Amino acid sequence: MTEKTEKKAKQQTLQAVRGMNDILPDEAEAWEHFEDIVRDWLRSYGYRPIRMPIVEPTPLFKRAIGEVTDIVEKEMYSFEDALNGEHLTLRPEGTASCVRAIIQHNLLHVAPLRLYYHGPMFRHERPQKGRYRQFHQIGIEALGFDGPDIDAEHILMCARLWEDLGLDDVRLELNSLGSAEERAAHRAALITYLEGHRDRLDEDGKRRLYTNPLRILDTKNPELQDIVEAAPKLMDYLGEESLKHFDGVQTLLKDAGVHYRINHRLVRGLDYYNRTVFEWVTTRLGAQGTVCAGGRYDGLVEQLGGRPAPAAGFAMGVERLLALWRESGAQVDAAVPDVYVVHQGEQAQRLAFRAAEALREHGFAVLTHCGGGSFKSQMKKADASKAQLAVVIGEDEAASGEVGLKPLRGPGGQQRVPLEGVADAVAACLFIDEEEEDGGI
Repeated sequence: MTEKTEKKAKQQTLQAVRGMNDILPDEAEAWEHFEDIVRDWLRSYGYRPIRMPIVEPTPLFKRAIGEVTDIVEKEMYSFEDALNGEHLTLRPEGTASCVRAIIQHNLLHVAPLRLYYHGPMFRHERPQKGRYRQFHQIGIEALGFDGPDIDAEHILMCARLWEDLGLDDVRLELNSLGSAEERAAHRAALITYLEGHRDRLDEDGKRRLYTNPLRILDTKNPELQDIVEAAPKLMDYLGEESLKHFDGVQTLLKDAGVHYRINHRLVRGLDYYNRTVFEWVTTRLGAQGTVCAGGRYDGLVEQLGGRPAPAAGFAMGVERLLALWRESGAQVDAAVPDVYVVHQGEQAQRLAFRAAEALREHGFAVLTHCGGGSFKSQMKKADASKAQLAVVIGEDEAASGEVGLKPLRGPGGQQRVPLEGVADAVAACLFIDEEEEDGGI
């Protein structure tokens, strides 16, 4: 590298990795508001939080998700630890990590579990609207429940959240994958059928024909739609127990008034699913229309080394849900302080910090001016903050141990109060402002 090239490289502005986005303050406040709604929703159904590492052993995902899935074959960020040679992966989804944690810490011996988690996941995909290489999921897992009731609860939970968020353009698609034995019988019939159309399969279809033929049914290739529509349906291979379970789910959904469509091609992209699978989809996000998906995965706990236990869960993409929420007209106001503290002079600054802390102790949101400047410039910043009140401290106030209170919104003049009474005085001013906004008592 020449000196000129090296200098130019140093001058280039560093940017975030493609598909891994910064979430700036205005947007981050919308995220926090959304997360508050979600946490209240989860608590109302009795779900407790769990947090897992972002990095996991690569074999965890190969065993859980399946080695011939798109995620494992093409999308995982995997690397070798330079210190010990261990093969590690940035988690592409949360269920496998959650089940690993439950097994490792022997949590299932206590009781059935209702758990949730949220955080970043990583997949090396082509970035597009609603799909990024670092994306965020909220995942819900219930372990130790074997009936159709927990499947229905998960779907009803989603319906409740859409109502809380004011989303009305989300529809439910439902299917059953049956048991492993039933899927094996269907798989054999499906391979025989697809072999008869091998010359029309695309490269993905030919690659999956003998490794994961069920995923061919989920193809988006328009030239294959007539083939997959006429393919053997898994529902025709379900036995009495699987049909009874699926009927139980549908009965509870109908009782609750939840509308759904049975989609025989809904198979999900992960190998661990069985019996009930579902997706909530929308037409308002372009091609990336799935905002939430899940189902039952009864064999995964044993597959990862634990004692056999039934399990079900679902996950939702935060970026997609936030985009849909905004499309539906959601408005999130920026955080606004109750009080802005302006001051001038060394003694005034010291008193300003004491006054601000006294107000915070009483639960007020306080923005203290930092960086100096004239009273005029500070008051401009106070007004721009949209605070209801300014606490004004100059040399006179500092000498007498008092502070000035100046309303920034609405009528009223500046008053002086002793420092020990500032919290009561601010509370009284803010209470009066609220009454005026509400038209009085």
